[in-house]
Amino acid sequence: MDSDEAPPQVKGFVIITLPPPDNPSLGKTITAFTISTNTAGTIPQTQTQTQTRQQPQPHHNNNGPQDPLPPQQPESVPNPQVHLPPTVSRTFTFNPRKLLAFLGISLFALVLYGSVSSPIVQDLRDSEDDDKDDKPGSFLFPLYRKWRTPQKGLELKLGSFVDMDKGNLVSLIEDEVGDPKTNNLLAPNKKVDSSSILPVRGNVYPDGLYYTYILVGDPPKRYFLDVDTGSDLTWIQCDAPCISCAKGANALYKPTKDNILPSKDSLCMEVQRPQAGGYCQSCGQCDYEIQYADQSSSVGVLARDELHLVMENGSWTNLNLVFGCAYDQQGLLLSTLAKTDGILGLSRSRVSLPSQLARKGIIKNVVGHCLTIDGGGGYLFLGDNFVPQWGMAWVPMLSGLSMDFYHSEIMKMNYGSRSLRLGDPDSSVAPVIIDSGSSYTYFKPPTYSDLVASLEEVSGLGLIRDTSDLTLPICWKAESPIRSVKDVKHFFKTLTLQFGSTWWIVSTKLQIPPEGYLIISDKGNVCLGILDGSKVHDGSTIILGDISLRGKLVIYDNVKHKIGWQPSDCIRSRKFKSFRPFWGEGTL
Repeated sequence: MDSDEAPPQVKGFVIITLPPPDNPSLGKTITAFTISTNTAGTIPQTQTQTQTRQQPQPHHNNNGPQDPLPPQQPESVPNPQVHLPPTVSRTFTFNPRKLLAFLGISLFALVLYGSVSSPIVQDLRDSEDDDKDDKPGSFLFPLYRKWRTPQKGLELKLGSFVDMDKGNLVSLIEDEVGDPKTNNLLAPNKKVDSSSILPVRGNVYPDGLYYTYILVGDPPKRYFLDVDTGSDLTWIQCDAPCISCAKGANALYKPTKDNILPSKDSLCMEVQRPQAGGYCQSCGQCDYEIQYADQSSSVGVLARDELHLVMENGSWTNLNLVFGCAYDQQGLLLSTLAKTDGILGLSRSRVSLPSQLARKGIIKNVVGHCLTIDGGGGYLFLGDNFVPQWGMAWVPMLSGLSMDFYHSEIMKMNYGSRSLRLGDPDSSVAPVIIDSGSSYTYFKPPTYSDLVASLEEVSGLGLIRDTSDLTLPICWKAESPIRSVKDVKHFFKTLTLQFGSTWWIVSTKLQIPPEGYLIISDKGNVCLGILDGSKVHDGSTIILGDISLRGKLVIYDNVKHKIGWQPSDCIRSRKFKSFRPFWGEGTL
């Protein structure tokens, strides 16, 4: 080599190709280029090396989904035409500036790749969180419509314990002793799997109530229960023997002496304390009576038996549940039990199902439900795993009422732009109870009166009052039968409830569209699903029932003492991509 000849010039650069965002499994590609010029007039030569990290692709079969193939290490395939030239290593070794540039580009590419694949990382984190042994799990229940029953009255729950005439009680339990029950109570530190989700059906009218099922006993038997956030105690019709029971959907629950809760149990004290007679410590069993707002009643005795909860992956969790063995039902309750077996109590009371599960460390005391607005049912969950991290509107869960209802208070209510009175002229707030056990919504008399007056305008828009339709107190007819609320919703306006402040901007708002307070009757009329609540809680409380809760995910957080909601189609929980069929039935 001539000593006057200039030393070779080496230039290098790196191209990093990221996978497309919709298919990160393709991996990233790193390409290194070096250009070396040894003599003038020589054509530059380019050497490249491509390294691609491929993720294993799932195996597909036309016969159905298959388990993905196990990860495989990529084999090293020699490429005689592509070699990493020595000039690259010399560049990195002897040129710190280019080395830093390469590291900077690589770091930028890794950050960009991490941002693109963040959903995958988040899913993995969620999966890891679900596997933590010390975190309470959640349970997700389907909600099912109840078969149509004769309209003998409007469904309204809000149950309360009342005093009993213990002299008229019958001998409840026959002298049969079953096999000893094994305590399968789930330890608080035992791993609990995520919840299950099943397809559901249901509507407010004509079916009226939403229900789910629980499995009780050994062997487990299925019972359909009305979902009721306004009731404390979960109870099932039972043969103890039964004095007055509806036909029900399933055979009556048959208790034994071992199932009967002794009066010294703390939950017996919880149930009997509100009763006028108080707690009976000397009684051999724990009797109760529940009086509902529609004057129905249920009398029974507390029992304890195994509750079986099915998980999303098909596994089971067994625990002891205290519930009511109801042997005497009276009033409208008998007609609502035509195709159900009892009530699922979900209130804030210590005896409610979520409270019992929370004390055992199985879940956090959070309840949520989602009811479809156009029929189909919805779902119910227990636990906090399904609480959305964003998009929720939250208001404080207040105390002060005599019962353990889920309630808050509103500062203002509008029908469209027209303000509705909340009560007396001096009333600046109105208590609101959210009750999934009530089919319809109830307003305080002044509020209801203002709303009815505001709705008189629809009579001049093509709708006429039809007093012959007794489905609900107020119904309108059109020139031809109405098939859907969507056909006439343009005649009506949205109801807006403001929480926290009378100022629109800073208040938390619950908006109820016409679909949230109207139904279509069998006569093809549109009827108002908001009723006069003068006989409910002495007319001092607004009650939001199922009709106004549809199309929303509603969550009752008893840990943080707040109630929240967000719009939802309620078809499925966001966490699951598929549904599980109803227990004992095929896929719908």
